[in-house]
Amino acid sequence: MEQDYDPHGIENKWQSRWNESRIFEPEPDEREKFFITIPYPYLNGNLHAGHTRTFTIGDVIARHRRMLGYNVLYPMGFHVTGTPIVGLAEQIENKDPQTMDVYSRLHGIPEDILETLTKPERIVDYFSVEAEKAMRAIGYSIDWRRKFTTTDPTYKRFIEWQFNLLHEKGLIVKGAHPVKWCPNDNNPVEDHDILHGEEATIVDFTLVKFTYEGMVLPCATLRPETIFGVTNLWINPDIEHAKIKVSKDGREEIWIVSQEAHRKLTFTDREVEFIENVPGKELVGLKVQNPLSGNEVITLPASFVKPGNGSGIVMSVPAHAPYDYLALKDLYDKDLSEYGITEDLKEIKLISLIQAKEFGEYPAVEAVEQLGVKDQNDPKAEEATKMVYRREFHGGVLKENTGKYAGVAVSKIKDILTRDLLDEGIGEVFYEFSEPVVCRCGTKCVVNMVKGQWFLNYSDPQWKAKVYKCIENMDIIPEEIRVEFNNKVDWLKDKACARKKGLGTKLPFDTNWLIESLGDSTIYMSYYIMNKFFAQGVDVDQLKPSLFDYVLLGKGSVQQTAIDTGLSEQFIANIKSDFDYWYPVDLRSSGKDLVPNHLLFFLFHHVAIFDEDKWPRSLAVNGFVSLEGQKMSKSKGPILTLMEAVGDYGADISRMYILSSAEQTQDADWRNVGVESAKKQVERFYKLAMEIIDSGATSGIDGELKLIDRWMLSRLQQCVRETNNDMTSIRTRSALQNAFFLLYNDVKWYQRRGGSALLYDVLDVWVRLMVPFTPHICEEIWSAMGHGEGDFVSQAAYPIFCPRFVDNDAELAEELMCSTLSDIEEIIKVTKITPKMVALYTAPEWKIKAFKMALEMKNEEDLNPGKLIKTLMADPENRKHGKEIPKYVQKLVPDMCSVKTERFEMLLGMSLDEMTILKENIGCLENEIGCSIQVYSADEPEYDPESKSRFAAPLRPAIYLE
Repeated sequence: MEQDYDPHGIENKWQSRWNESRIFEPEPDEREKFFITIPYPYLNGNLHAGHTRTFTIGDVIARHRRMLGYNVLYPMGFHVTGTPIVGLAEQIENKDPQTMDVYSRLHGIPEDILETLTKPERIVDYFSVEAEKAMRAIGYSIDWRRKFTTTDPTYKRFIEWQFNLLHEKGLIVKGAHPVKWCPNDNNPVEDHDILHGEEATIVDFTLVKFTYEGMVLPCATLRPETIFGVTNLWINPDIEHAKIKVSKDGREEIWIVSQEAHRKLTFTDREVEFIENVPGKELVGLKVQNPLSGNEVITLPASFVKPGNGSGIVMSVPAHAPYDYLALKDLYDKDLSEYGITEDLKEIKLISLIQAKEFGEYPAVEAVEQLGVKDQNDPKAEEATKMVYRREFHGGVLKENTGKYAGVAVSKIKDILTRDLLDEGIGEVFYEFSEPVVCRCGTKCVVNMVKGQWFLNYSDPQWKAKVYKCIENMDIIPEEIRVEFNNKVDWLKDKACARKKGLGTKLPFDTNWLIESLGDSTIYMSYYIMNKFFAQGVDVDQLKPSLFDYVLLGKGSVQQTAIDTGLSEQFIANIKSDFDYWYPVDLRSSGKDLVPNHLLFFLFHHVAIFDEDKWPRSLAVNGFVSLEGQKMSKSKGPILTLMEAVGDYGADISRMYILSSAEQTQDADWRNVGVESAKKQVERFYKLAMEIIDSGATSGIDGELKLIDRWMLSRLQQCVRETNNDMTSIRTRSALQNAFFLLYNDVKWYQRRGGSALLYDVLDVWVRLMVPFTPHICEEIWSAMGHGEGDFVSQAAYPIFCPRFVDNDAELAEELMCSTLSDIEEIIKVTKITPKMVALYTAPEWKIKAFKMALEMKNEEDLNPGKLIKTLMADPENRKHGKEIPKYVQKLVPDMCSVKTERFEMLLGMSLDEMTILKENIGCLENEIGCSIQVYSADEPEYDPESKSRFAAPLRPAIYLE
């Protein structure tokens, strides 16, 4: 008896049965293995829709491969190291209003429980339970025996081993480097620690030292070559500046900078001593000296100068910088006497120093005039700036007035000139963020030049060369991401790998430091394999370096390792055997935000530690997920938790929606209206399946098949083929389009056309086709079809394309029927006629000959209108159609040339008798249209009052309504 679809009841039942039967806990066997991993989630909140997408894609791939006969391992762990969890515990302990609101209202944590999460360890315990509960609730086929958190004592031993090894290889070094730094936590920060500015990079500016009466007014610039064109400096008169003593490398100078710049300089490798505050107004109207040219330039007032940018003092190059030109123009008629400025600013001559072929003497002036920029507040000023910079950078060279630099390309000058400025003591390097960065604790971050810091030496050319080789030899989905990976490797510099605060593992060779959170999450995929054994009760003190050396690298002997660890030889041999079976990772599937960090480091550490046969085999990258058009944030909101989605809609509906909402690399947007639509789709699938089962349908595949049955079998095979192709390329949206939406439409058409013999057979394939996407409902339907309790569809064979069931003629015949019906309905709609009779006219013989001849010529790559006309006219039978043939051919040839390969191959082998097909299906057409249908050949139409038969063409009958 058909029942209403009850998602939660069905899902709870099958999740319970999967757990009892342990069908997702693989052991090594004779099958080909498939080891897939996804990034373990960071536990500073509940899993949300972004996790839902990445993790569900991983589960779909795992289920698909499992049903294809692979031995699949899909494990999961939890990432908890670093500072975010520590910061969250502090915010909860301090009862921060926003934090308490977000975590109680959006994360759904009861207030009495939330108030107890004041220690990092409690947060880890709480969210690890919640995360596993959520992933079980949505039906992920995970081997939970292997779970761990990154603060487990056994995991820490594994990390200690890894970092000792990297240190021994010379890949971890000590030095002074600029790092993103939180002054409050007194720690370097990585992407996972950042509240705002995750995309920020550290940019090296050149500080140019303009001077005034023995004092330095430094200006930060990305284009040091423009020093030659400086006409003035910009100073904000409304902000307080600081006079400071700056010492570096034995040189002592007095600088004037903004208060914010003073603060930033204290984090650099300079000694900085505050002297006094200086009002900005006192700095306007001074005549300062250009250190390179020796020219005197004036300081002018500019409220647009932001104290947080660079040094808070800006050099002005109006010939090449549209904003400077516009700002200078805006001051032309202003009274500046309050600053002691009485000279006419119109007398300031612009200095041109770059020759670019697209511009004349003053590029900034030309760009402003060309774009019609009104003033510095005009949005088009930014467009003008980008245009000038782009053209000068890519095609500009320095002019004669730049002295020894004349003729040097703008794209090459920065490093050359900066080095000279440093050597002469008139310039320095100053590091700044590309955009503001805020730590999760709420503190504005700075660039800190850390001395005695430990770094992963990612800039090592030999290390990078191995990573390039790994990228070259692996599969990357989609393929275009390969270029991005190579670019990121090229760009990557040394990276701080240790910090002083947070959760994590102590650096084994310098225990004053903790290993940072991305450094300890690079080869943890290998730990999944070992942790199945460690979880059986291995003492942490037994995890000696020799155990990891033997299991992961094949160094030493099982006998010596047993002596070192106190573990049995058989136990150690079993761990190594499992590792050798499962490793390397066959597919790492992840969100695209992890390409420049987590995924990059994953490759670096694998090539550094393992031999090539253990390097990752493939990577797949997917897009982000927003919520009703807004970016989600665990700490600020908005957020839709995985458990909330499953609770509201059920697991299969949530899976169906997130997988069908966007293709792999595209960003998805979770919208309630879309989920409601997915709910209806899943419900109608269940209803149709139960109707077929309740009808008592049985397999009819071995019986006598009608044309419509052959069509259904052929269409089914096309869906199977396309779905498998899409799954291999991880195009889940397209896969679902084929496996569900198109197939549903075909089944409904099959029923509409009176087909029924193959409904059970189609359902058998369809359910298996849909298992990776909606596993619970498929288990329910599979069981209702008569399969036994232990016969899980999750373990059944995935449908494979079978070419013997493909029937092109059957598909073309049904296409003829479908298109003819559609054309009749369209004519009725347009003419508003209620027909008493419809006459159909099949194509005349000469058009059929022309059509087939065109196919053959195209197949031989020799199709052109002239040759086709000539060949047709050589047949005496065709000459009586001499006037019509050229017109038909002129239309036929372009149409034929635009036919896609698959369609062409289908047409090339067709042998349709359109007259017979239409006559056999007159009953169906009459039933659909509601009047009598007559079928004639256009060669000898018995009834053709309006000569409609002349429009008949192959696969497109002419139509007359009466």
